[in-house]
Amino acid sequence: MKRNLVLSVITAALVVVLATVFSFSWPQNQAVTAVNQSSDRPVAQSNVIAPEPNFDSYWNQGQAELTSYTLEQARYGELHQGSAVMVFVTEPFSQSKQVKLDDYANAGSDRVPVLKLNATKKFNTGVYPYSMMASSFSPIDLATHPHALKITSSSQEWCGQTFAQVNNRDRNYQVQLNSYFEAEGDENFTVDKTWLEDELWSRIRINPASLPTGDLSVLPSLWYTRLRHRPFEATAATATITDDAADPSLKIYALNYPSQSRSLSIHFAAKFPHEIQSWEETHLSGFGRPQPLTTKATLNQRIMSDYWNRNSNADSALRQELGLS
Repeated sequence: MKRNLVLSVITAALVVVLATVFSFSWPQNQAVTAVNQSSDRPVAQSNVIAPEPNFDSYWNQGQAELTSYTLEQARYGELHQGSAVMVFVTEPFSQSKQVKLDDYANAGSDRVPVLKLNATKKFNTGVYPYSMMASSFSPIDLATHPHALKITSSSQEWCGQTFAQVNNRDRNYQVQLNSYFEAEGDENFTVDKTWLEDELWSRIRINPASLPTGDLSVLPSLWYTRLRHRPFEATAATATITDDAADPSLKIYALNYPSQSRSLSIHFAAKFPHEIQSWEETHLSGFGRPQPLTTKATLNQRIMSDYWNRNSNADSALRQELGLS
């Protein structure tokens, strides 16, 4: 009987100890499980951190940041003069529908605040013009959503149109490509999640410390793959952040794609809000011309505006302020 009593006491003590251990370890195990089961976990190393301390005061003032650039666009083995515009603005986004929310107040957990980038290019090649636009929707909470929820791209010129869309879904990216070229045609397929070149511009603005560096797997920009008629597939790249030797107030985020003989360098302000000052993209020109060419965009003008409300004839003065005709 004494032996049974001793065994009972020992058993009870073990139960208490185990319960205590599991009660303290459960929250940690639960968090690890949530991360491991996340359908949107990052696939390369970066410092996933919070936005800059002044992020809300700058980006949530009911205005967008509009920046115009003077553009030299490489195309058809030559450089063509043009203009580019970047529009950064925050907005409520639907994670499930992947569109801007109309009734965001009642969207609940489906609402994801994003930093949207609408980027445009306009340039002429000989007699006919190009008009291009790319959009990315990058969640501000990088820890929960380390990749953009959606990117789109379109190009219009006198030969025809192309459109591309990438949606960040459960375990992969769903890709839709539409083109007037027979070899590209209309395609729908999936690719494994990795870094999107088109999302990195917004990461600079949210917090450049979150940018991935080192040897990476990157899906090149939709603009590049459409203009160069390349497949939309992950490509090995090396990413670095360095000081700008020509201007100590700037940093340079650079991507180098050895297999494509291509590089991209983005010059941005070292201090918040990390405005993008300029960029260069160098690659082989193609079209029977073996020499590389460099597309360049340099800062023209920058303003803050609630541009969606500035749609009257009188508001055209804002285009002049931006240096746009």
